Amino acid sequence: MRRLAVVVFDGASLGAMSFAFGVFEMASAFGELPDLELKVVGGEPGTALRGGGLTVPVPEDLAAVRDADLVLVPNWRSPMEDPPEAALEALRAAHDRGARVAGLCSGAFVLAAAGLLDGRPATTHWAMAPLLAARFPAVLLDESVLYIDDGDILTAGGGAAGMDLGLHLIRSWCGAEVANRLAKGMVVPPHRPGGQAQYIESPMPDLDEGDPVSETMAWALTRLDTALPVDELARRAHMSRRNYDRRFREITGAAPGTWLTHQRVIRAQQLLESTDLPVDEIARYCGFSSSAALRPHFRRQVGVTPVSYRETFGTRLGVPEPILS
Repeated sequence: MRRLAVVVFDGASLGAMSFAFGVFEMASAFGELPDLELKVVGGEPGTALRGGGLTVPVPEDLAAVRDADLVLVPNWRSPMEDPPEAALEALRAAHDRGARVAGLCSGAFVLAAAGLLDGRPATTHWAMAPLLAARFPAVLLDESVLYIDDGDILTAGGGAAGMDLGLHLIRSWCGAEVANRLAKGMVVPPHRPGGQAQYIESPMPDLDEGDPVSETMAWALTRLDTALPVDELARRAHMSRRNYDRRFREITGAAPGTWLTHQRVIRAQQLLESTDLPVDEIARYCGFSSSAALRPHFRRQVGVTPVSYRETFGTRLGVPEPILS
C-alpha cells in the first residue's frame, strides 16, 4: 500500500488540486497504482475546497498524515501569512519518521516555514521565487526548473509542474514504461523539455529619463540588431567606461554586455512567438550573426532551443515591426 496524504488549507482551489493529485487519481483509474491510498487532509480546522460554485468539506484531519509515505502540500493561500503551527508540526513529524514531503507552487512556503527547506535545493512558481528567497534565505532556490527531487524533500513550480512531479514520482515507483503509458492515456508529455525559465517574464526596469545610463539603455533597445560596444554606450553617456559599468550594475545588477545579451534573447523570444520569420533571420534582427550564434545564449537563458520555444509558444502572426533608429 502506498499512502499519499495531500494537505490542503481552507479555501484552496479545486482546480489547483487537480494538478496536485490528478496524476495519482488517473493512475489509479487506469489500473497503474492499484495499491494507492489517497487522503485529502485539512491543514486547519474547518478546511473546505472551493471552486465553480462548489464548497467541498475536507473529511480528514492532520492525524491522517501520521501513516503517509508521501505528504504533498499543493499550495498556500498567502506567501506572506504564516501557516498554522499544527500543520508545520505534522510535516516535521512525518519527515522525521521517514516520509517524503513535497511542496508544489506556493506549498513550498509551507515546507520552508516548517524548516524543511533550510540548506536544501528547492523551487516554486517563478513569480513567487523572489518572495521565497527574501523570506527564507536559507533555501537554495532555483526558480528555473520545473521540479526538484532532493530525495526526501521534493518541490515543484506552479500549475502543470505539479503534474510533471507526479509523473516523475510514478516513474520512480513503477518505472518509465508505466509512467509513459499513463502520460499517453492523459495525452500529456511524459517529460517536458526545459524548465520554468521558458515561462519567466523579464520586465524592463523603470528607467529614469534624466539618467545618462538609463538613456543609453533605452537607446540600445531600439538598436538590438546592430553591434553595440559598451565603450560606445559609455561615450554616449559622457562617462568613463569604469564609471559607466559601475552605474550600470547599480541599475540592473548586471554588466552591460550581459544585459545586452539578455535583451537580445528576450527580443528573439518575442519574434519567435509572433512571427513566421526563419530563426536565422530572427537571430540577425537581434544582433546575432546566425541561428547558431543565438542558440547557446537562448538555451542558457530560456532552457530550450529557439525551435522548441517556437513550437510551444509561437502564434505565427506575421512580420515584426521595424527596429527604429
